[in-house]
Amino acid sequence: MSGRSLSSSPEGIQKAKRALIRYSLTQKALAENLGITRQPIGKFFTGKPVDRNLFVQICDRLDLEWEEIVAEPATEPELNQDNRIDIDAIVQEIREKIKPLIQELCGTMRVLDMTQPIGLNDIYTSVNILEKITGQQRLGIDDFLQHCSSQDFDLFGLNRITAKRLPGLEAVKKYSKLMILGKPGAGKTTFLKYLAIQCIAGEFQAERVAIFVTLKNFAEAANKPGLLQYIAEETINPISSIRDVLTNGKALVLLDGLDEVREEDSDRVLKAIREISGNFPKNQFVMTCRIAAKEYTFEKFTEVEVADFDNDQILNFTNKWFKDKAVKPEIFIKRLEENNRIKELAASPLLLTLLCLAFEESGDFPANRSELYKEGLDALLKKWDAKRGIQRDQIYKKLSVQRKEDLLSKMALTTFEGSEYFFKQKVAEQYITEYIRNLPGANTDEEALQLDSEQVLRSIEHHHGLVVARAKGIYSFSHLTFHEYFTAREFVVVRQSSEEELQNLVSHILEKRWREVFLLAVGMSSIADFLLLLIKEKIDSLFAADEKLQQFLKWVNQKSLSVEVLYKLEALRAFYL
Repeated sequence: MSGRSLSSSPEGIQKAKRALIRYSLTQKALAENLGITRQPIGKFFTGKPVDRNLFVQICDRLDLEWEEIVAEPATEPELNQDNRIDIDAIVQEIREKIKPLIQELCGTMRVLDMTQPIGLNDIYTSVNILEKITGQQRLGIDDFLQHCSSQDFDLFGLNRITAKRLPGLEAVKKYSKLMILGKPGAGKTTFLKYLAIQCIAGEFQAERVAIFVTLKNFAEAANKPGLLQYIAEETINPISSIRDVLTNGKALVLLDGLDEVREEDSDRVLKAIREISGNFPKNQFVMTCRIAAKEYTFEKFTEVEVADFDNDQILNFTNKWFKDKAVKPEIFIKRLEENNRIKELAASPLLLTLLCLAFEESGDFPANRSELYKEGLDALLKKWDAKRGIQRDQIYKKLSVQRKEDLLSKMALTTFEGSEYFFKQKVAEQYITEYIRNLPGANTDEEALQLDSEQVLRSIEHHHGLVVARAKGIYSFSHLTFHEYFTAREFVVVRQSSEEELQNLVSHILEKRWREVFLLAVGMSSIADFLLLLIKEKIDSLFAADEKLQQFLKWVNQKSLSVEVLYKLEALRAFYL
């Protein structure tokens, strides 16, 4: 057998024939699929020498390891005069060939309602990594509450719980196999694209070849090729060259969006990832997946989490977004600082992008904040996946988007009324069970309802990131803003602003933590004037029942009448108040 030829062993031929049957292929169809003549296929299945590259391609197409098919140990790749494979030359050749492809695939980004793509380097903001997964912390609800003021529950006090952060690039340098988890819109794909761009530019791991794989595209590729075959086809490189690069540990393999793979393709994709990372361990592997997507297990991978944006990252992103635009970043930041609830949303890169888009239109945030929050929720519930052509497996078929919103509204009001900003997983599942039990045609079997509630909770976290795990078995709404929004929505939309329900809302008028709920309810109600009248009546009744307040108001009125100035009487009263 020549140095560039391989032959099949008798056992290998039998394995290959079984693979043909498994994939419903004939030798002729296999040849057409690979774009070659039938002659080498015939030689392959009769144990005759076949060109090494073709031999490996045939095995990859049949999802076979060529080392298990070959008749004798494969000959070593061609050596240079120092008896070493000239891997540096191969790496350089592939880097040059792959550079325009990476630039095309990863060089720009376009999300939500952006009218045109933007250069990745023009907007990219460095990400930070948490080495401890938030939802796997062993903390109790009391551990969270001690950081929070009951009167002003600012961002759940979580900003003051400072987990150690590691710059994203440092995390990649630290771990050779990295699984990056994160909430929807946390910037996982953007970070992976940045790694690819930096690599081909020679700024990061310049000695390696960046290989970027969108796992959804690999899973749905025609004829279901093996991962090596798919990489070779996508990068327009001989599979033998890709194999040489991987064998010598010269690849930066970037696997994006494990959670976006359909259930029916999941096992095959997981097997392919385990094989390539196990067979070629000397390479750098970075993979992304949403938190709570599925119970994947990759023993050799270290799991980390993308941290929310901090103030410096928000400022950096904003400066880049508004550079050379009519709206100045300083104005945006000033308005953000004036509104804590909107600023809270800016910790999410996706929602920060939404805020920038909204602000750019008019130079300010909408006066009716409920409209802005609804747009943010629509992004998480519908647009984010739809814009990228991703269809998620429906966990519970009867839960439309509106019903998910109704469920979240019911959960929000129940927990908000009880000051339960954090709630145990079992409590959340019970709320879900009660809701889906009352849906038309729902299964009333308690065991089935329990299983459904567990899956629904996980899907709300995984698909939309609106309810998230703060520690093991402890959940909260991802943002206090959304907790308040859904609470207001329960009164106005679900319970249709009935007088009884609005009176229930008005009963909380003296509680400071309900302030945002009132503002949002007024903003989203079609009968806001009626709600305002109820509020006034409630306040009047409270004043009427308090003798000290009555005396104080009489004094304010008398004092206002005793002064002769040009101002209106109402202004004087306000001054003395």
